[in-house]
Amino acid sequence: MPATFRNHLEKFIEINDDEYAEISTYFTQASVRKKENLLEEGQICRSHFFVLSGCLRKFFINDKGVEQTTEFAIENWWITDNMAYERQQSTGFFIQAVEPSEVLVISHDAQEALLRNVPAMERYFRFVYQRAYAASQMRIKYLYDYSREDLYYHFHDHYPEFVQRIPQYLLASFLGFTPEYLSEIRSKRRS
Repeated sequence: MPATFRNHLEKFIEINDDEYAEISTYFTQASVRKKENLLEEGQICRSHFFVLSGCLRKFFINDKGVEQTTEFAIENWWITDNMAYERQQSTGFFIQAVEPSEVLVISHDAQEALLRNVPAMERYFRFVYQRAYAASQMRIKYLYDYSREDLYYHFHDHYPEFVQRIPQYLLASFLGFTPEYLSEIRSKRRS
């Protein structure tokens, strides 16, 4: 398994070579093509994905047939439909590669076994989920607190790596804009 994953783990927990070797046995690695779906609406969500390289997005299709992006994951980020994954139920989301990606995949059963057999991973996932929950809370606050333009400027200034990597129509979807409205905001900023 790539050293990048071990480096990531060691930002949160201490593990030795034997523990890392055991942790590795719970994961598989997969290559994902651009626009390939790892999860589709209606499927049982059986996997949690860790991005080694590339970018994934989570989205749903609303009643008007429009894709609404709710989350992105770049290097060293996790992504799944947490509710469906924890309950082993069907999902209302898609998870798709925005660009060619390498991911680590862990099934629900494997993750449960990992948490039982390597106690340090309980601590690791607690940190991961706490950070994800905090980010979700801030996103909700920004959606209510910021004007549409301020939301874009905040995102542009605080997450420039996304603005550079993510196609503008996906960024618009994530921010709740139409692509045309995002173009208007961007052209105003350039003026």
